[in-house]
Amino acid sequence: MSESREQRRDTVDQRRDPVDAIIDQWAAVRPELDTRAMEVFGRIHRLSRAIGSRLEHTYGRFGIATGEFDVLATLRRSGEPYTLSPRRLSETLMLTTGGMTGRLDKLERAGLLRRSPDPHDRRGLQVTLTEEGLRVIDGAVVAGLAVQTEALSALEGERPGELADLLRDLLAGTERL
Repeated sequence: MSESREQRRDTVDQRRDPVDAIIDQWAAVRPELDTRAMEVFGRIHRLSRAIGSRLEHTYGRFGIATGEFDVLATLRRSGEPYTLSPRRLSETLMLTTGGMTGRLDKLERAGLLRRSPDPHDRRGLQVTLTEEGLRVIDGAVVAGLAVQTEALSALEGERPGELADLLRDLLAGTERL
C-alpha cells in the first residue's frame, strides 16, 4: 500500500535537515527558483563530507589516509601478484604523476609497498604490495565497509539498492555532459 502525498510530506516534515532550512531560505527570498537540484546535491555533498571524515578516522587507525587507502586498494583489487605500474595507478586514481609519486614515497617508507624495475620494460617500474601492505589494506577495507554499512542502515529493505541505482543513473548522466 502506497502512502499518500500528505503522509509523505508529514514524514518529511518530521525528518527535516539543514538542507531543508537552506531550501526554505531560498524559497523566502527567491520563490521562483526550482531548488530540487540543490536539495539532491546539497545532501550528497554533506553525506560525502560526513562519511569521508569517518573513513579518514577509520583508515587512520591503520596508519594510512584516504588517498593512501586508494592506492593500496587499487593494488589489492588488481589480484595477485598485486602489482601495477605507477602510470596505471595514476590513471586508475585520476592523479597526476607528481601526486602519485608522493603517495608511493610515503607508502614505500611505511613498508606497505615496494617499487622495482619492470622486467618487461627497462625504463619502467612496478609497484607491488608487501605482506604488511596486504595486511593493512585487508583490515582497512573491512573497517571502511563497516562504517559505510552502518550509515546505510538508516535505509530499510530495498532502499539501499534503489539509491545505488538512482546514483548510478545520475552519475552516468553527469558524465555525459
